Amino acid sequence: MQQNKNTFRWLIISISFLLVALILWNTYQFFQNFKEEERSKMKIWSNAFNDVYNNPDLNVNINPLSLTILQSNNTTPMIVENNVGEFEISNIKNIKVTDTTKIKQLILQFKNENKPIEVVYNNAVITTVYYGNSPLLTKLKYYPLALLLILLLFSIGLYFYYKSTKNAAQNKLWAGMAKETAHQIGTPLSSLMGWIEILKMENVAEDTITEMTKDINRLETITERFSKIGSTPKLERKNIVLETQNTFNYLKTRTSRLINFTFETTDDEIYCQLNSQLYSWTIENLVKNAIDAMKGKGTLQISIKQLEDTVFIQVKDTGKGMAKTEFKKIFEPGFTTKKRGWGLGLSLAKRIIEDYHNGYIYVLNSDIDNGTTFQITLKTIV
Repeated sequence: MQQNKNTFRWLIISISFLLVALILWNTYQFFQNFKEEERSKMKIWSNAFNDVYNNPDLNVNINPLSLTILQSNNTTPMIVENNVGEFEISNIKNIKVTDTTKIKQLILQFKNENKPIEVVYNNAVITTVYYGNSPLLTKLKYYPLALLLILLLFSIGLYFYYKSTKNAAQNKLWAGMAKETAHQIGTPLSSLMGWIEILKMENVAEDTITEMTKDINRLETITERFSKIGSTPKLERKNIVLETQNTFNYLKTRTSRLINFTFETTDDEIYCQLNSQLYSWTIENLVKNAIDAMKGKGTLQISIKQLEDTVFIQVKDTGKGMAKTEFKKIFEPGFTTKKRGWGLGLSLAKRIIEDYHNGYIYVLNSDIDNGTTFQITLKTIV
């Protein structure tokens, strides 16, 4: 079915390009025919000019048809040069220029557009007619360029349509895989919760059960995250300080002791519209990215401060840093400076903050070998 759709799509595209090509060809042929017809008219006009110009008596015996032909040209610009003696203009039609220098420039232009017509009398060229393209012919000349522009815009539109359709299909596939992953994790997770209850009855050390329970709760959070992919998350009024600190504390206890964690805040309670699971995912991605940048050793600081109706969350590390050229690239899907990984963590964080929470996430500053600071900005609520 999909193959038939692709075949039909490419058939329509091919037919469209063929039609545009035929239109361009027919327009070119029409332009050439029109040009030849215009030249034929100018030859007739030249003959009429010759008939009148070489009449020994301009007051009698003039062919009325010749006069009518001479007066009929109201569109084609032309210059008649007298070839007897020095340069002399005998006649100018449909041109407002009177300066001799500009007239000579027009003659050169007309020579490039059309071959001059020579008026012969007694086997000698007595006048030469230089003529340019009429306004209609000039417009027709640029008509193929307009069609090519339309074809280019049409091609660009098709490209972006095809690309967006392909991306939509891929996003749908990834969303389906994420939901299926969440569903598959749910079964062993339920079993683990049952084992926790058995361990409690076996009088296993309370600390051990507590830590295992935390990990199971973490798995539940991860499952819920995956289940939300592809759907619009629900935002609730949450204390962002508490939400950040919970994630911070969990990661701190499960990270190398060579990392010095610090947490600072100007207020204990700052409220925002949040989805707890997705926001926690963002902080987790930023923290893991910082740990990788420090190669498991250094200082990681999370700070929260409020300014009027905006809260700023900063994640600062003492890692390898990055060049300014990478400040935006680092949020692109697939971009990574690590040998392993898919480069999805920061792009996912950007989507969570900017698309779902209407905030901003960006690299505040970074210096090579001196660390990086990421900043999240969100609107606060009462």
